[in-house]
Amino acid sequence: MASQRTPEHQHDGHGHEEANGLGDDVTWNGQEDAGSPLGATYRQGAVLLRGQMIPDESTTERLLKPDASVDWLHRDPWRVLRIQAEFVDGFGSLADLGPAVSIFGSARIQPDDPTYKAAFRMGSLIAQRDIAVITGGGPGIMEAANKGAAIAGGKSVGLGIELPHEQGINEWVNLGMTFRYFFVRKTMFMKYSQGVIVCPGGFGTLDETFEALTLVQTHKVARIPIALYDTSYWQGLFDWINGTVKDRGLISGLDPSLVTMTDDVKEAVAVATSQIG
Repeated sequence: MASQRTPEHQHDGHGHEEANGLGDDVTWNGQEDAGSPLGATYRQGAVLLRGQMIPDESTTERLLKPDASVDWLHRDPWRVLRIQAEFVDGFGSLADLGPAVSIFGSARIQPDDPTYKAAFRMGSLIAQRDIAVITGGGPGIMEAANKGAAIAGGKSVGLGIELPHEQGINEWVNLGMTFRYFFVRKTMFMKYSQGVIVCPGGFGTLDETFEALTLVQTHKVARIPIALYDTSYWQGLFDWINGTVKDRGLISGLDPSLVTMTDDVKEAVAVATSQIG
């Protein structure tokens, strides 16, 4: 538990604490201390600590202290290593994928739905151009696109997410991964896709759509073509964005070239693959 440092914690005049249990990972900065109303200032590497946030023990002490508890496995520093491992696995598995298009859409769409059949055609047409198809790896639209790509002999990629009720990677994926963290998974979608097709879907699909739009609009990624399939499904949302949201001055005008709405499967594929040579 963090506590206020007391006067017995002296420094040696050279910027380091004396042997008082802190160890040499903590430094003293007298100038910052003199100017802060919060009391003493200490540094642990890149971390600045003042007043009640100064710990009772050093990083080295915590490392070497006997600890029978396994609580540390569930703490954030350990999670960082799991996150890092997911990035390493993702980058390693997808680095040689080649050109790819991501297809997003609902997991709830059934095989007899016209949109399922449209997604199947999208996957097939993309694979026939020797372009990989990336989906979230689940059922519905994702399964349809993966099935179309796989039957056409192409690369059918599924990037799944670990969820309590998730059904796992569908059977039409020939390169699949399951992630713990949504943000790692979305990084893989955006890093390895040269185009995006978005079919009707719920919160997950909307999240992926706005992630792509935000990254492109803010120039965090290179311009990436985005096709929204099924005009009647998407039109109301973009009427609201270009009307209510824009009229309130909360966004600048959405660049119309960022998104193409279409009811034509071939046009959706053409838009999404337009920047692939």
